[in-house]
Amino acid sequence: MKNNRPLLYLIAGARPNFMKIAPIVRALQASGALAFKIIHTGQHYDREMNDVFFEELGIPQPDVFMAAGGGSHAAQTAKIMLGFEELCTTERPDAVLVVGDVNSTLACSIVAKKLNIRVAHVEAGLRSFDMAMPEEINRLVTDSISDWFFVTEPSAVQHLRREGKSDDKIHYVGHVMVDNVLYQADKLSRTGAPDDAEAAAFKAAQKEKGGRYGVVTLHRPSNVDDPATFARIAGALKDIAVELPLIFPVHPRTRANIDKFGIDLGPNVTLAGPQAYMAFLNLWKDAAVVLTDSGGLQEETTALGVPCITIRENTERPVTVEEGSNVLAGTDPKKIVAEAHRVLRGQGKQGRRPQLWDGKAAERIVAILAEELR
Repeated sequence: MKNNRPLLYLIAGARPNFMKIAPIVRALQASGALAFKIIHTGQHYDREMNDVFFEELGIPQPDVFMAAGGGSHAAQTAKIMLGFEELCTTERPDAVLVVGDVNSTLACSIVAKKLNIRVAHVEAGLRSFDMAMPEEINRLVTDSISDWFFVTEPSAVQHLRREGKSDDKIHYVGHVMVDNVLYQADKLSRTGAPDDAEAAAFKAAQKEKGGRYGVVTLHRPSNVDDPATFARIAGALKDIAVELPLIFPVHPRTRANIDKFGIDLGPNVTLAGPQAYMAFLNLWKDAAVVLTDSGGLQEETTALGVPCITIRENTERPVTVEEGSNVLAGTDPKKIVAEAHRVLRGQGKQGRRPQLWDGKAAERIVAILAEELR
């Protein structure tokens, strides 16, 4: 039932997507101007953490779970397209909102456009110019067919204009990921959060030694699927950990490669399991430095002013480097170590939160869509 309000489908397939739609859900609930349904494509699904994850984000369980599952990029995209087409023909929404750059974003955008349903892309216009990244292909294709572009930073506006998008469809609104981290950090300060057991033990041990520690995340195939590259990065982490103990919540594929390649991280890098959202936020927000290849964490650390060293040769989020607390170090061990030592000596860059990263991006998005769909 639409209740005479335009119906919006919110698409999410992986955990980072839900962090991005959570503020949009809260803004939609507050506005009441649009009906909406949360569509979980099932691209990634963790049964054990599912309930607590949605509870942490303060959003309802998905209205539809499509159970697309894994497989190759082609197989996964195809399964999502078939399932989403059936859903849209059963109950046709007035618009489809996609976030980020995962396979679900691409698949549902294509299906919607083929059915003449309008598409809104949140985080539109980001470009790494690295066609070896599956996410870059997803971004390019999604933006080529979207109707509304909600962008997070000035570079995205420039890219979309260069690609021929009209200014009246490009909306610089700020960043829903920042909305979410500010909301959750405030919640954490008021209510606290149970630490992951491994992280709690690590933090307690560091407190006895002075308290400083760093957090590592690595998952990109270019970093962890090539044994030589992974070994070089591991060597840098091992060197940094001599001065600053590191905790490394490990992605399952990354952990498998650590074992497969015989990666040596040394005694001062503590490996931990995957973290729930609030437990992980509670861990990295107090870190002396975060070392990562994650796109989202570059933005979240900038939002909270935590020094970040990005272990990639490029970033589609340049505002985090130009204005924020992020440094692009590449994969050269000497540069990674040098940047970490600069932070530890108190000589790291003093970033600031970019324009409109104020926790109200979702409100702006909902107001624009309510006007467009009215």
